[in-house]
Formats: sequence, C-alpha cells, structure tokens
Amino acid sequence: MLDIQTHLNSIAGFNNLELLAGQVVEGFISGMHKSPFHGFSAEFAEHKVYNSGESTKHIDWKLYARTDKLYTKRYEEETNLRCHLILDNSSSMHYPALKQADLNKPNKIAFAVLASAAIMQLMKKQRDAVGLSIYAEHFEYYAPEKGSERHHHMLLDQLNGVLENANKSIKTDTYANLHFIAEKLKRRSLVFLFSDLFQNEVQQEKTFEALQHLKYNKHEVVLFHTYDSATELNFDFDNAPKRFEDVETGKRIDVFSDTVKESYKDVVTAYFEAVKLRCAQYRISYVPADIQRGFAPILSSFLVERRQFL
Repeated sequence: MLDIQTHLNSIAGFNNLELLAGQVVEGFISGMHKSPFHGFSAEFAEHKVYNSGESTKHIDWKLYARTDKLYTKRYEEETNLRCHLILDNSSSMHYPALKQADLNKPNKIAFAVLASAAIMQLMKKQRDAVGLSIYAEHFEYYAPEKGSERHHHMLLDQLNGVLENANKSIKTDTYANLHFIAEKLKRRSLVFLFSDLFQNEVQQEKTFEALQHLKYNKHEVVLFHTYDSATELNFDFDNAPKRFEDVETGKRIDVFSDTVKESYKDVVTAYFEAVKLRCAQYRISYVPADIQRGFAPILSSFLVERRQFL
C-alpha cells in the first residue's frame, strides 16, 4: 500500500494545512495508476484524432507542427458536484494525545482534519462545491456548499481551529447533530462523515436513524470510520499495570493489558462488524479510516464515490 505519510516528512506541524493537504494529494496522485481515475481533473486529459467536420477550436497546432497530423485536446467536463464534510469533534476523536503535530503519528482528529483538507483540495481541482459541519455534544460550525477560493480558505481556517483547540471531556450527540445537518442540506449532496462511532447500542441505533434521514433526503452518505487499530482495535499495550480513562465521561479502570486483550479485541471487532453490516443494510458506504494506514484509502474512496455519484 502506498504510504502517503512519507511525502510529508519535510514539513513540521500543521501550521499550513493547505500546504499539507496539497502534499497529501500530490503524493496520492503520483502513486496512483492512471486508469481507474482517468481524467479526474478538469484540465487537459488526452489527445484524439481530429475528424473532418468537427470544430477546430481544440486542435493542438503545436502537435500538428511536429507530426503533420491533426489531433484535438480532450477535456473533462466541469461538474456541479456538491459535497458536505461532517467532522465529529468529540473528546474521543482527540485520542491518542497529540503532544506535537507529528504527521507520522496523527491522532484521530488530526487524521480526519487532514483527510478532509485533502478531499477539499481534490474538489478544488474539480471546481466542485464543498461544505463543512463540525459537532461534538453541541453543534459547533456549519457552512453550506460553495466553490469559491474565499470559501475554501474559510473552511481550512475552521479545520485549523479544531486542531488548535482540543476538546476535553466533551461527549458526542451524533444523533441530534446529524438530524440538524440533514435539515440544513437542501440540495442533493455527497456526504462524508468522519467519526469513531464509539457509543452504546442505543446511541448506535439513534445514529443510524439520523443517517437514514440523510439517505431519505436523497444524499449519498459515506462513513469514514476513524480509529487507531494499534490500541483501539488490537489493544497493543505492554502488560504493565495501567489506568485507562474514558475521555468523555472521566470513568477510570485499572487493569493488566494481557488479561483483557483477547476478549477486548473480540468485542470491538464484533462491534465494528455490526457497524459495517448496518451500513450495508442502509446503503451507506463504509470505509475503515485507520490512522495507521495513511490517507490513500480515504482519497481513493472519495474518487470512487464521486464517480458513482455523478
């Protein structure tokens, strides 16, 4: 798998999110084979033989001077895709603690922010419109879908703010906030949700009710299930006694890792599979967003979903 993080080693911190997102996209495109995403930009795509009677507007005269043959430039059509990014900014998304902005070891919220900014970069190339919602226990930010340069920078500024202001002991109300967003989105859009979805069965049921609201309104929904496979799935801790604390409720438990590792992994794996199955039942695209795997799966999914949406 292409490791996008290696393209970012020379850049320290998140001081310039737009630059970092551009580096992610550049690294992704350079490692991408041509065919599945051919012509993903609105720029020149390829040449084709000129047929008599066609418009001469797009003839490549420089190529004609070299080859003495007439070819036209083919361009990808501009589209009117509308995309809305939704970011879960609860305390659990700020795990693990990010002592410094190390892109080789992002936490969940840093991963989601940079992935969102990279998607925005791809949409900017496509001249598509993008909107943004940020929520935790309460709704924090909403911007409708627009494609202007000013709007793009405004969204990047909001994403930067998420990184600079870590939420502490903030619970999540995904259900109410998704319903609110569903009411705000008036035109059919491609909706991307970044969330770790760590919640109980009642909360999970209510979350999928809210996602159904988006589907009922004709939006296409993609869940980027954001998690750290090393610790949140595989429980990869040494066996020294440790105190684990719920970052949202403050509840604590003291335990030896090895005594619970196997049973913990079984329970979490079953939970992940249940989320994936529920997404399939509701025709919601489920994409594992493991912060250990880099950004390639996220950007690949975006291009596939975009193509299908149009």
